[in-house]
Amino acid sequence: MRDLPRISEAEYEVMKVVWKNEPISTNGVIELLADINNWSPKTVQTLLHRLVKKGALSYNKESRSFVYVALVKEEEYVAEESHSFLNRFYNGALNAMVLNFLEQDKLSEDDIHELRRMLNEGTKKGEK
Repeated sequence: MRDLPRISEAEYEVMKVVWKNEPISTNGVIELLADINNWSPKTVQTLLHRLVKKGALSYNKESRSFVYVALVKEEEYVAEESHSFLNRFYNGALNAMVLNFLEQDKLSEDDIHELRRMLNEGTKKGEK
């Protein structure tokens, strides 16, 4: 797996908008983020610039605006961050994380039922 850029929480919010709407102009990103937070247009432009510098986004200048596309796939980034989270907090052990959630009553009965369903489906796929 290639090295992915380190993305801050604020930059991640920008990336989610780009992933969902790419290709997207600067104004498009600003408008969509206005519904989520109260960042100024300048703040959004700064975050976009940082993401370009980090290699997470690319852009083309079309007329008088910049249009952005992601260079990092959302699935790839989420997988890497999930793996990093597991390693950092649970020594890479998924079962330790689930056990922690169970012990802290963070999983509802619906969550547990959904986990069982997913595990059963995963087991069935492995048997084929």
